[in-house]
Amino acid sequence: MRETTADALSSATLHEAAGRVGALPSAIRPAFAGARVAGRAFPVASPPGDNLWIHRAVYAAEPGDVLVVDVGGGTEFGYWGEILSTAALARGLAGLVINGGARDQEALAGLGLPVFSAGLCIRGTGKDVDGTGSLAAPVRIGEVFIDRGDLVVGDADGVVVIPRADTDAVLKGAVERDAKEAELMRRIRAGERTLDLYGWH
Repeated sequence: MRETTADALSSATLHEAAGRVGALPSAIRPAFAGARVAGRAFPVASPPGDNLWIHRAVYAAEPGDVLVVDVGGGTEFGYWGEILSTAALARGLAGLVINGGARDQEALAGLGLPVFSAGLCIRGTGKDVDGTGSLAAPVRIGEVFIDRGDLVVGDADGVVVIPRADTDAVLKGAVERDAKEAELMRRIRAGERTLDLYGWH
């Protein structure tokens, strides 16, 4: 299973194996220590300062999906907290990645659903039933376009998104890269120099 393989690989390794593409902005970090996610992207566009489309997304997404939410530049709001994490867990979702804020950090950590956000913010959100948003349509976060079914992996270092069509090749390359680096580290511990191993003179 792709997610099982991806869960054993770091976001940085996948980014490198993909040709150094797919890295989301570095401001998007784990909302609590130990959060890690690997799953299929379910893109969401939400109006700035409003999280009704995110509530809708929880019930539109499939079990195992990762909500990947673009809030259109409205970063200084707490779009996600304890209630939404509880709802997402009840639905079997794999996690959340959002370029806005989250809140209820201690409760989120206790619940355990992986949450990656651009910060923590207590500022509340609206619920405009006429607000413009989208579910399962492509979104752009930073330089990365995210489509439904793309592979999303997040860990302590950040979040990477791999296009669905490239996933198998990137996973294979990442596994090979990890094996190669393990051998390099063995040789470095034995006394060899990085300059010699990489031919950097």
